[in-house]
Amino acid sequence: MDGIEFGIDTFGDVTRARDGAPSSEAQVIRDVVEEGVVAEESGLDAIGLGEHHREDFAISAPDVVLAAIAARTSRIRLGSAVTVLSSDDPVRVHQRFATLDAISSGRAELTLGRGSFTESFPLFGYDLADYERLFTEKLDLFAHLRQGGPVTWSGTVRPGLTGQEVFPRPEHGPLRTWIGVGGSPESVVRAAQYGLPMMLAIIGGDAARFAPYVQLYRQALDRLDLPQLPVGVHSPGHVGETDEQAREEFFADYRVMRDRIGRDRGWAPMTREEFEGEVEHGSLYVGSPETVAAKIARTVRILRVGRFDLKYSAGPLPHATMVRSIERYGTLVVPRVRELLAEPAAPAA
Repeated sequence: MDGIEFGIDTFGDVTRARDGAPSSEAQVIRDVVEEGVVAEESGLDAIGLGEHHREDFAISAPDVVLAAIAARTSRIRLGSAVTVLSSDDPVRVHQRFATLDAISSGRAELTLGRGSFTESFPLFGYDLADYERLFTEKLDLFAHLRQGGPVTWSGTVRPGLTGQEVFPRPEHGPLRTWIGVGGSPESVVRAAQYGLPMMLAIIGGDAARFAPYVQLYRQALDRLDLPQLPVGVHSPGHVGETDEQAREEFFADYRVMRDRIGRDRGWAPMTREEFEGEVEHGSLYVGSPETVAAKIARTVRILRVGRFDLKYSAGPLPHATMVRSIERYGTLVVPRVRELLAEPAAPAA
């Protein structure tokens, strides 16, 4: 399986400084820029930054941080993970990422989604009752903008456009754009209808359970007489020297993040048993380079994906610990995954 890309994602989680206190948001953002540089130096293909508007995540303007990374790198792709299109303006999103594309000489990409957090809706004056309509209409407008040339569009969530040119124009054709999907069949079909690659956010359970969504996407593209497009996976993980070290480094901070979010969503606190289950059989790619490589290779084979992004940050997990994980991921895990994928698949039991 050739041509697979490997990236990393972060939401700019507010980390724990050396003295144990929370890092400032400004320091977290500077650290993320450094992590992007390390990712390129480690041979990775892409970095994605999430957009959030809450106190536990420092990045609310991914394109600005990505531009800073662009200035210090030359090869790595620079994307969002995700852009919350529902509470943004598609014209401004296109302009910002076209600008990033110019700064980076064609390395910009973005993942559009509705987002799993809703803080941006009241912040920017949107009604959650319009959740579905906002995304559907704004995605349609963005699709028109990607086509280039004068845009004519009408809808109910923003003023229409009549023969409007939007600047700057991307230098190398339409912006590379993914649709983020969390497990809704409607979202899968929508990605196919717009002829956009699909990024699966797999944050719980065995990746194999997403195989029907990949099949649905492939079938929808065929029915629409569209070429087959890449499917990507975004999942959390951490690479240590050994399985034991990786689990011990990651567990406490991952639990802080997971329980903080869970309190808002009515989840029970995470137990060590639940964590170990996700590591062994679920969506946590935590362990030694060999362990993580084997698990990624399995996911790539089962889902036949063309991109795998490791969400490497986890609550207050310190910057220095994440840097070491990024380095191991790029220099040890990715080459080993490629070796494993080059080998014949083992016969089914």
